[in-house]
Amino acid sequence: MANIAAKQVEAIIMGVAVGDALGVPAEFQQRGTFTITDMVGFGTHNQPPGTWSDDTSLTLCLADSLSRGFDLNDIARNFIKWYDKCAFTAHETVFDIGISTSKAINRLKAGVAPEKAGCAGANQNGNGSLMRTAPLVFYLADKPEAERYALTKAVSSITHAHPVSVASCFFHLEYLLKLLGGMDKDAAYAQLCAEFREGKPHISNDTLGRFARLLRDIRLLPESAIKSSGFVIDTLEAAFWCFLTTDSYRNAVLKAVNLGEDTDTTAAVTGALAGLYYGFDERGIPSEWIRKLARFEDIFAVADSLVQRFR
Repeated sequence: MANIAAKQVEAIIMGVAVGDALGVPAEFQQRGTFTITDMVGFGTHNQPPGTWSDDTSLTLCLADSLSRGFDLNDIARNFIKWYDKCAFTAHETVFDIGISTSKAINRLKAGVAPEKAGCAGANQNGNGSLMRTAPLVFYLADKPEAERYALTKAVSSITHAHPVSVASCFFHLEYLLKLLGGMDKDAAYAQLCAEFREGKPHISNDTLGRFARLLRDIRLLPESAIKSSGFVIDTLEAAFWCFLTTDSYRNAVLKAVNLGEDTDTTAAVTGALAGLYYGFDERGIPSEWIRKLARFEDIFAVADSLVQRFR
């Protein structure tokens, strides 16, 4: 854990938040009917510029909890605080929440254990756990692979327990882990794909089959082949495509937003990758976007509390 820098923690969490806020005004709009080039407001949810949604809120819930150690019940309590009391929100309101996440949190409130609360149906593979798990990479950094998978499954399963959702979170976190270690993004992608093509003892071949396009080379696909729906595999593919075919944080997240449909989550997942990789330097997260972000100082404070845990 000593090799984890404060800027890396801040960059992942801020990367999620800025991408999320860029996408909020255009959510559900169809590709080609709009163009986002800057952080604007209103639009779909009629929120002011810099407003972030549930993607960032639940990411902050996880990061805040991890700053006290790993405790699924504590993570669940933070989710309930967000749902019931608007904790970890941009403007003290919850204006966007996925169906599966809502169902799972209501199960938590009814006393269901966190590891059993998540939706597990094949038709419940939305991106609601993928969008929030990026901060977990810092807790996983010194763990063996089997434990990394088990912890990823536990955190995903609070809301999304199907093997496809879990494996999507795991693929994303394993890639973040390679970036965290300083690997070049293309080399890390090639290595990750090779590892997954060899098979994973904790992931079935049927589930691995859902990652076929990612494991061949997502970079080769044209934009017309990239989907941007709320299905977890679509979001994962779109995020990797946007990140791997651009050369800066700005270009990556704007590319994600302009794909349309689930704009905030696609950009949030892309933002975690690009935020960690480019940081806050010239090609990193633009300072003017950070300053426009609602409660940006509070976001940094949550990130810094997580930093303290790993020192």
